[in-house]
Amino acid sequence: MKGKMISVSKVLALFAIALSAGCTVVPGAYHSPTPGWFIDEAEMAQGKPLPDVVKVHAIGTAILDQKTIAPEEKPVPTELDLSDKDYDYTVGPGDVLQIIVWDHPELTIPAGGERSSAESGNWVHNDGTIFYPYVGIIKVAGLRVTEIRDMVTNRLSKYIEDPQVDVSVAAFRNKKIYITGEVKTPGLYPVTNVPTRLIDAIGEAGGLTSEADWSSVVLTRAGKDYRLSLRDIYQYGNTNQNVLLKPDDVLNVNPVTDAKVFVLGEVGSAASLQMGRNGLTLAEAIAENGGFDQQQSDASGVFVFRKAPDGVDHGIDIYQLNAKDAAALVLADSFELQERDIVYVTAAPLVRWNRVLRLLLPSMTTLLLGVRAEESLSE
Repeated sequence: MKGKMISVSKVLALFAIALSAGCTVVPGAYHSPTPGWFIDEAEMAQGKPLPDVVKVHAIGTAILDQKTIAPEEKPVPTELDLSDKDYDYTVGPGDVLQIIVWDHPELTIPAGGERSSAESGNWVHNDGTIFYPYVGIIKVAGLRVTEIRDMVTNRLSKYIEDPQVDVSVAAFRNKKIYITGEVKTPGLYPVTNVPTRLIDAIGEAGGLTSEADWSSVVLTRAGKDYRLSLRDIYQYGNTNQNVLLKPDDVLNVNPVTDAKVFVLGEVGSAASLQMGRNGLTLAEAIAENGGFDQQQSDASGVFVFRKAPDGVDHGIDIYQLNAKDAAALVLADSFELQERDIVYVTAAPLVRWNRVLRLLLPSMTTLLLGVRAEESLSE
């Protein structure tokens, strides 16, 4: 035998080693639900290692009970938790006031048969002032109607004994809220002396369109965005979401087409999926994408990857369902997905083994043929 030849047995040993290594990189590899299941890539280039930002949960009856209660208890930021008792309208430029002095019709501008109160009232000028007989020019911008009434009463008392004055806003034109997106009549809507809450504003805009995502209403206030849910109000009775609106607030109802989840892995057709107006459960998402691939999937490895909410000590929540148990399918139908969730179904062990073989067999076959050729020549 010329030189040092490689035996077939050694090649097969190398082949076995390659197979063991290949199981860690083959597509569809199983991910054990333990903190160390991520591949360690030298602490990664930046940020924290993935195991430090991951929290794994089993999908069972306990977590489903918690999810049923959670929407009712979902808090809103403190700055949105305003009471109607603290609300009072203040007059501003563009508003029209109606001032009535009882028993003195000469001081009250009559509306007449063809003029409304808004047309005949006292318009608040751009400098925030109005003019009224015997009272003169007074600054009313930023005042409540009760304060304006007291001011007019005090000045008229110099000319009229015990004047009876009533002040109201005939036309609200200064303060507005903006409603956009998937409502029937988007536009500008006045803020009045009656407190306006989220449901009131949506009703003023004609209600939602058929394309509206009622779980995703974005309130923009002072440059900051807050996400509110009409679904939590109507379906779960979470009145905390029915926040009190303020002047210059912007409400945008997102289209339902923006709310998607992603179904990947061993399913009939891996693709993104629109959640729809009434949400989407884990079972619905898998069924819509063709269900489990019976030949290739591992029903014990169904995962939902979700970005963790702000303020918690981890960045990613992973929920695992063992769907081999028939009862787990009921849990899957009760597990509600959230926007941008990633559903991943792992491959069965035999499928992973076959994929390794398909990846390595061409190279190992070439190597074996070369060894045998060299052994034949040496003989």
